[in-house]
Amino acid sequence: MRCGREPSGMRVSELGICPAAMRKECDGLNRGVNAGRICWAVAGTLCDGRAAGKFATKIRTCMNCEFYIRVVKEEGPAIVTYPKSPSKRS
Repeated sequence: MRCGREPSGMRVSELGICPAAMRKECDGLNRGVNAGRICWAVAGTLCDGRAAGKFATKIRTCMNCEFYIRVVKEEGPAIVTYPKSPSKRS
């Protein structure tokens, strides 16, 4: 999302590090770094300035997100929509 919430990002002091930026077990999924391109499957990411909940409660909102739509289009049939081993909250 280029939101500045990656480690050492410009907005970390204001908003904290994004949980998606720390999910190393998702590294490489959808050609992303950590969970950067599968953020919809990670609880606690920001959506419209608010922390979003778990996958089941936020996926409807995510499906209308420009970033989600872009990743779906770029990955096509190879898209991973949810990790095989769901990440646990740290």
